[in-house]
Amino acid sequence: MPAAPAPALTLTRALTGYVDGRSETSLDPDLRVFVSDLVRPYGLPLREDLLVEGAGHSYQEMAEGLLGAALSDGRPVDLLILAFDSPDVRPGAPSSLALSRSCPGRPLSFAVCDQGTAAAFTALRIADEYHRTGACRRAVVVLAEQTALHYRAAEPVDLPERHCAVVLVCDETDGGAALTIRQSPLCHTQLVEKAVHEEARALGEGVAVLLGPGLAAGPESAGVVTATPGQPFTGLWSALAEQLPAWRAERRAVLAAALDRRLGILSTLTLRAGP
Repeated sequence: MPAAPAPALTLTRALTGYVDGRSETSLDPDLRVFVSDLVRPYGLPLREDLLVEGAGHSYQEMAEGLLGAALSDGRPVDLLILAFDSPDVRPGAPSSLALSRSCPGRPLSFAVCDQGTAAAFTALRIADEYHRTGACRRAVVVLAEQTALHYRAAEPVDLPERHCAVVLVCDETDGGAALTIRQSPLCHTQLVEKAVHEEARALGEGVAVLLGPGLAAGPESAGVVTATPGQPFTGLWSALAEQLPAWRAERRAVLAAALDRRLGILSTLTLRAGP
């Protein structure tokens, strides 16, 4: 008699929310102090216009309503990870700690940043590793980006067109549609294309492929879905949130991939089809 599959973590729900306007925390005087301290060692000038007018949005305010909707079943959360690329505008306590208070239970919470587009995959990989310790049956990953950068960057950077948050709920399952995260140091275009192709082929016929930043669908890639435009960090995940219910209904495996060219890291998420 075959052994029962080991419990695994899988993505059970994904929600996206866009927010207009600004957060009042963007007018907090401490934001100027925080950004000044941040950029002083690098000699980068502040964006006085954005600081004066109060531009940008708090990740706590952007995500707490989504958390309420995503966790409406009331089941306790064991781990919350906030991942972002563009800075938050809340200069006080970490938003990850504030967001944990919007979750049932008392989840361990922290943030992942300074990894570009790879940060979202890193957060999911950490959640999976934490589940393997036996201390986590439900993990929530919150992804957020807001449009205001309150200093002039040393080189051009892609900023989002809209404030956006995505909530990914991951639950323990008795095997089946487990999630797998891989992150590899790859930059060469041919090596990247080969790695993505091999992962898609390993998932079998009918795999749904979702390409994020740094990757483009070629002319032979009919049916490949690309990230929501104008959202360099959350676009991949908002597209996944939109497509996932249909893919799950069709029992399709999913491969999502993104390449952070600055760091030279190819990140992939695979979701195998359920039984």
